Amino acid sequence: MSIATKTGDAGETALMYGRRVPKTDARVDGYGCVDELNAALGLARVTASNGFLTEQIYAAQKELVIVMGELATAPADLDRYVKDGFQLTSSAMTDRLTAAVDDLETNKLGKFKGWAVPGKTPDSATLDLARTVCRRAERRVAALMASEAKFNAEILRYLNRLSDLCWLLARYAEHLQDEAEASGEKR
Repeated sequence: MSIATKTGDAGETALMYGRRVPKTDARVDGYGCVDELNAALGLARVTASNGFLTEQIYAAQKELVIVMGELATAPADLDRYVKDGFQLTSSAMTDRLTAAVDDLETNKLGKFKGWAVPGKTPDSATLDLARTVCRRAERRVAALMASEAKFNAEILRYLNRLSDLCWLLARYAEHLQDEAEASGEKR
């Protein structure tokens, strides 16, 4: 089967289980923004110069596939989705991000005050880009959540925590650069 099905040529797309919706549907916009976020994180991961950064980014990317799948499923089809073995966004996913945030703040960086200017290092720049895409996805998902009675609020919590993690990972990348410069190493 070709990727070019031509079924979207008239401005509609299919959700999981074949429900047709306009490409302008809030659900499509939400999972589309999460897809962009995953791609931005892919760029950050492939250019990352540190194993810790790579591991954190990859873990988030795998979880974002779960988030996208849930967002791409109409509320009426969620029971079927779960019955078919797909996962929903869970508090355990958000808790993993929270633990990573806590680790960065407690053991690697400390607390921050003030603002950061993106672009100090290639690693931090790609992570800051991913963070801004995450914030956009968060806004789109918040709008979707406001319009649906039985929306999984954990999705919004997850995206909020992920944007925090992206910000801290960017600062960690800068911290690594500062340490390398202080010790006379080249990065």
